[in-house]
Amino acid sequence: MLPASLIEPLWVEFAALIESAQRPEFSPIHPWRCHRRRIPDRVVFDHVIAALVHGTGYERLASPGCSDRTIRRRLAEWAQAGIGSELLRIGLEAYDRMIGLELADLAVDGPIMKSTCGGEVSGRSPVDRGKQGTKRALACDGDGIPLHLVAARTNDHDSPLLEPTWSGFPT
Repeated sequence: MLPASLIEPLWVEFAALIESAQRPEFSPIHPWRCHRRRIPDRVVFDHVIAALVHGTGYERLASPGCSDRTIRRRLAEWAQAGIGSELLRIGLEAYDRMIGLELADLAVDGPIMKSTCGGEVSGRSPVDRGKQGTKRALACDGDGIPLHLVAARTNDHDSPLLEPTWSGFPT
């Protein structure tokens, strides 16, 4: 696990972002208003960080106090609240201050990924026998730090993705 000196500043920044998206401890729509208690955001945050650090799935990191479904549900809530792009901006600014982004050499690539569940940005893949797929155009700095990601259907040409990928990362 990461040392507290690295985690605590991340949590402070993240907590400030999710403060507006707070929900009550108990569900207000439950008839008795006393359904299960909500797992604290800090517990879920710690599990997500552990998954990112160790590169493992949420199932392996789930604990009796925080299930893998709770982690996924909370991540979906945070994504729906639009916290992801703001968190990326804060993270990139902090990384640039502490270590420094290498913006002299930038790279953009658009690999094709399988998209078995479909979705808005899925399309017929020209390289995988017509199965559903998604193309992800990713801009990275010279050291491989991801700066911005744009998703599109696999049967779309790469050239229209270049401009939104370039212009999307903070400078």
